[in-house]
Amino acid sequence: MSALLLRPDNAQCILVLARGAGAGMRHKFMEEISQKLASRSVATLRYQFPYMEKGSKAPDSEGTLTEAVRAAVAAAKKNAGDLPLFAGGKSMGGRMASLAAAKAPLEGVRGLVFFGFPLHAAGRPSAERGKHLADVAAPMLFLQGSRDTLADLKLLKPLCNRLGKRAELFVFDGGDHSFHMLKSSGRSDEEVMVGVAETTESWILRSRVS
Repeated sequence: MSALLLRPDNAQCILVLARGAGAGMRHKFMEEISQKLASRSVATLRYQFPYMEKGSKAPDSEGTLTEAVRAAVAAAKKNAGDLPLFAGGKSMGGRMASLAAAKAPLEGVRGLVFFGFPLHAAGRPSAERGKHLADVAAPMLFLQGSRDTLADLKLLKPLCNRLGKRAELFVFDGGDHSFHMLKSSGRSDEEVMVGVAETTESWILRSRVS
């Protein structure tokens, strides 16, 4: 696996970050959120899943994907010294981090961050993909667009409520699965991405001491 470490001089913590099923670590979203977090004292380690490394479009098995999460966390811990450690990702990347943490705690990880948690397939509302979250002991931050077709808020909100104090849900009104905004919303994609980064920074800095 290859990875990209972006560590600002004033880094106060590090987030291990995986992308969704259809794109790699250099995807526009990954570049943008990493840069915005770096400007807010949050280092990031972006990494590729094995199938992306090989140029395949078909994702690896769940076991291979969750082992990749653990390998990336270990690499971040090795390269970031004593920086507080967090993990997560965009869409499938975040879900794989949660599945890994549900099986066994990710060593040193103080919390998980989901940029658009994929609760179900588009047009097929279900909370099945979120059942394992009950087995995650770490705090979790869910960042979702209100137009996200992969996470019906009527299902996600009750799920987060059942997780209690471990889960915090922030909804960006008008955003889709990638936080893209409609022109009619009166808000730009840039404004929302700034909000996503600010919310992430605030939550991570609060959670690093817990």
